[in-house]
Amino acid sequence: MNVEQLRAEFPQLARTVYGKPLVYLDNAATSLRPRSVIQRWTSSAATQTANLHRAVHRTAVEATEAYEQARDAVRTFINAPQREEVIFTSGVTHALNLAAFGIGEAFIGPDDEIIVSEAEHHSNLVPWQMLCMRKGAKLVRLPVDDGGQLRTDLLPALISPRTKLLCVAHISNVLGLVNPVQEIAGICRANGVLLLVDGAQGIVHQKVDVQALGCDFYAFSGHKMYCAPGTGVLWGRRSLLEQMPPMFGGGEMIDTVRWEGSTWAPLPRKFEAGTQDISAVPCWVPAIELMQQMPSCDEVRDYVCHALAAVPGLRLFGASDNPDKKVPVFSFCVEGAHHEDLALIMDKMGVALRSGQMCAEPLMDRMGVTGMLRASFAPYNTMQEAGYFIGSLHKALEMLR
Repeated sequence: MNVEQLRAEFPQLARTVYGKPLVYLDNAATSLRPRSVIQRWTSSAATQTANLHRAVHRTAVEATEAYEQARDAVRTFINAPQREEVIFTSGVTHALNLAAFGIGEAFIGPDDEIIVSEAEHHSNLVPWQMLCMRKGAKLVRLPVDDGGQLRTDLLPALISPRTKLLCVAHISNVLGLVNPVQEIAGICRANGVLLLVDGAQGIVHQKVDVQALGCDFYAFSGHKMYCAPGTGVLWGRRSLLEQMPPMFGGGEMIDTVRWEGSTWAPLPRKFEAGTQDISAVPCWVPAIELMQQMPSCDEVRDYVCHALAAVPGLRLFGASDNPDKKVPVFSFCVEGAHHEDLALIMDKMGVALRSGQMCAEPLMDRMGVTGMLRASFAPYNTMQEAGYFIGSLHKALEMLR
């Protein structure tokens, strides 16, 4: 599928804002929805609304089959060993909190240590802070260098006999840098440390094979990968998930319920309490099918990298000499121009950007800034849009200087 064919699948790309064609460059926050996903959601909501895994009537059976077909599609997409290891959540934040609770109860005790990288989204930091407070454990920081690269050389010294878990993003939502997950996984295995990967950006820009990566948990959101909002996945190794207690109780996560106590349903239902998003989850199937047909963003990425480097006074965070280690996510500051002012001016030109701390306040502190401006591209963004973004940036800077 070429880029023009792909763009035709996304209705929102045809709209205008302030009389200008929309140039949507906030994909790292939320991607747009293709027609196939919209149609699947509408069809499910219109004809297959019924609770899952419970009733025997035809509509309930169809809804359950559609829900479980989505699980099979995700399992294949990430090459998970077993379908039961795919836990549906409302998004990566839900997935990480679910993991933090279960891992904490099963594997973390007082004075144990959890290593978290300095470049994490709040969703892969705050749940571990909460866990450490709850269990009396210690949070250890894996630093980044001045360019945003993880200091993996420090890991052998950071890992102690008390280290139980390491948490890291596959790709930083701010820096757009691909972290060396396989290398980190090897270090973790050698030291008996579990590895959890926040794949919110990684699943979008990389071919994810959880077995090849060597991690123990991998979490991601559907709303960043063209699926319906309110969908997400936690993948975990079955042997670990079996040991972890559920975070939520009730609904169909039970096996038996007695006054004296209850027992839990087998995986994955143990972690899927209550009524799931009946209409949204089946949208994983068309979303994954479309992702597998999408063209590369490499040409746009390379152009924008070079064009931003030529902007006077611009500081790009997460620059890399290796194009294979950089995805089309560009966060930057420009001397003499506030990121919010730039975002507002460029919005009037039709360019949708993200400004602020990008839910990564500790990384902002590390880089010595209060916020940044971010342009994040998807395969449906064209070279023409990339050029318009750069031209609009120059115009906005002229207005502020």
